[in-house]
Amino acid sequence: MQKRTRAAKFLIVDDDKVSVMAMQRAMRKLKIVNDTEICVDGQDALDFLQNSAMQSAGLPPYIVMLDLNMPRMGGLEFLDAIRADPALAKVVVFVFTTSDTPDDVRSAYNRNIAGYIVKENPSETFAIALDMLETYGRIVELPV
Repeated sequence: MQKRTRAAKFLIVDDDKVSVMAMQRAMRKLKIVNDTEICVDGQDALDFLQNSAMQSAGLPPYIVMLDLNMPRMGGLEFLDAIRADPALAKVVVFVFTTSDTPDDVRSAYNRNIAGYIVKENPSETFAIALDMLETYGRIVELPV
């Protein structure tokens, strides 16, 4: 049986331009070359993923890096929306946020996230987390 793998793409969902730039800088430093898209809030990301799912006739191969606190549609609302959408329900999501409140952590995990990462020292946290995600994207079989 032939294995059907697709290279994971990254989708950064964050309204903080400084955080996005720090993530992009960490990706360049780590020589992560996966395709990466950026959305500024949950609604933008939901529209992007729905469009991608229609174009690829299935689940888009994205690993989402999601902030929780954003305008228009926050991270938890975004998670509710994708988990309710059969075409997107299995998208892999890691939360990257400044919030370390137990309620936010519990709420995010209740929405089937893959991991919760607190942006304590952004440069260091992003480098460690992105290195882990790059490896994850290479070795984990994503659904097609």
